[in-house]
Amino acid sequence: MRIITEEPLKDYISRYPDTAIPLKAWVKTVKKADWKTFADVKKSFNSVDAVGNQHYVFNIKGNNHRLVVVIKFTIKWVYIRFIGTHTEYDKIDCSTI
Repeated sequence: MRIITEEPLKDYISRYPDTAIPLKAWVKTVKKADWKTFADVKKSFNSVDAVGNQHYVFNIKGNNHRLVVVIKFTIKWVYIRFIGTHTEYDKIDCSTI
């Protein structure tokens, strides 16, 4: 899979250095993946949730942080829409962000 711009993750890591290891592991796993369906994503990340409108939510660092992405399976890309703390996540509509 191809991640469309990793800049949000790099910026987030600079603000929350404790997320560096789990976010880098997430990036590594995604880049190696060849997901065709949500079931494939679930095999890679058991705690991922599909929230509608091609949006998926990943728990980062024991659910302290949340990552929302859009996944386009047909063209093999992942677009980062939101990265934030669980508290920040609670303030957004993750299916439309």
